[in-house]
Amino acid sequence: MATASGKYKRTNTNGMQHQPLDVAIVGGGLVGSLLALHLGKKGHEVNLYEYREDIRTAELVIGRSINLALSARGRRALAEVGLEEALLDHGIPMSGRMLHDVHGNRKIVPYDANTNQCIYSVGRKHLNEVLLNAAEKFPNIHLHFNHKLVSANLDEGNLSMVDPQTKEVKNARADLIVGCDGAYSAVRKEIVKRPRYDFSQTYIEHGYLELCIPPNANGEFAMPHNYLHIWPRGQFMMIALPNQDRTWTVTLFMPFTQFHSITDQEKLLEFFRQYFPDAIELIGRERLIKDFFKTKPQSLVMIKCRPYHVGSKSLIIGDAAHAMVPFYGQGMNAGFEDCSVLTELFNKYGNDLTRILPEFSEQRWEDAHAICDLAMYNYIEVKMRLCYDMRDLVTKRSYLLRKKLDELLFWLLPNTWVPLYNSVSFSHMRYSKCIANRAWQDKILTRVLYGASFASIAGIGALCYRHVTMGHLERLSSAILSTFQLLKSSASV
Repeated sequence: MATASGKYKRTNTNGMQHQPLDVAIVGGGLVGSLLALHLGKKGHEVNLYEYREDIRTAELVIGRSINLALSARGRRALAEVGLEEALLDHGIPMSGRMLHDVHGNRKIVPYDANTNQCIYSVGRKHLNEVLLNAAEKFPNIHLHFNHKLVSANLDEGNLSMVDPQTKEVKNARADLIVGCDGAYSAVRKEIVKRPRYDFSQTYIEHGYLELCIPPNANGEFAMPHNYLHIWPRGQFMMIALPNQDRTWTVTLFMPFTQFHSITDQEKLLEFFRQYFPDAIELIGRERLIKDFFKTKPQSLVMIKCRPYHVGSKSLIIGDAAHAMVPFYGQGMNAGFEDCSVLTELFNKYGNDLTRILPEFSEQRWEDAHAICDLAMYNYIEVKMRLCYDMRDLVTKRSYLLRKKLDELLFWLLPNTWVPLYNSVSFSHMRYSKCIANRAWQDKILTRVLYGASFASIAGIGALCYRHVTMGHLERLSSAILSTFQLLKSSASV
């Protein structure tokens, strides 16, 4: 049904008619381009503003990508705009981690030994291109590159942008401004100026640097390609994700002090011979030297803030609202899930932004903070003790023991006992609920292990009382308690 303005009213899933909104999305990366599809599909007039040039025609910038692991939450958001299968066809399934020790030995740790679910390695540039190509097919989605936001009146829906090349200033007005412009969001900078706004920014001591493993002499993958490869080394680690062209995107994480201590190629080769000897042959000596010194290590930051909206005109989602360190593989997936949640609220309330935006903030902040915390806790063990440092986590006996316990209980009670990684990566359970569920599991295991340990001590003591000395009993009790401590620590991994 046409209105006086020439726009067509749309009917949402509740049967309510509404006039399409003029939406300005700031940021044409992964989350911004996906949100454009979600809102464009609903009939809204969408203008997508990106400060960089069109990534589809730009030269690929090496060194800042951190390959992406697509899991259930991201897949659902892509399915809602009809792109899941296309991305899965391109992506490379990874069924688990393959761990490399300092001697070159490898160990496989499946993500899901019971149902064999997997995550998918996808290239950031390819995914962004697919989303932009799909958006461009909608007559009501308009793409604007080289548009850098310099100021905005978020209460009125006004934006002022400048072309970084020509310096031409351009103004726009929208019914809704959505900031999808990343961890250093220009939209969020406008929100932070407002009184009583909660905002925190945390940099970690580690940075990252990207390397590359080329195909082998036969043009094939140099390692088994259906795994996320990890070289855990305590204070630092290296990971590798497979690409469609048979290369591997390798990311080295370590403290900036360590990066700065490697000042020449001899120190670099000495460092790799000590900690990553098998990687030298995989990467190639000359390529390792070239790639390592070609770019500077990049920072890793966690952003937490709330609320995500300003009145009924402005909203931030994705990394602009909740940037996280990349140690749980959920940054992109959480941003994509934002799109799904926002779409659900549009379905629920039509175009009533006075209800949609506050409910999005209230519903989403707790889950966003939860996954930010979980990613940080997976980086280093801290006060909540939900999980060990991922850098060493996957080699700890307590971690492996807990994983076996989780797999057994998940097999026995699939609807009751869902391991933390499964609930985060292979379900749509709210992130905050995932952590609460894990805390409940820890409580159950701790009680069971306490009971089992003391029952064992009492039972063995009764059987051996007449046949062993007190010293024997003390040593036996000590051994059982040590085993219990290991089991107990696994309950908090």
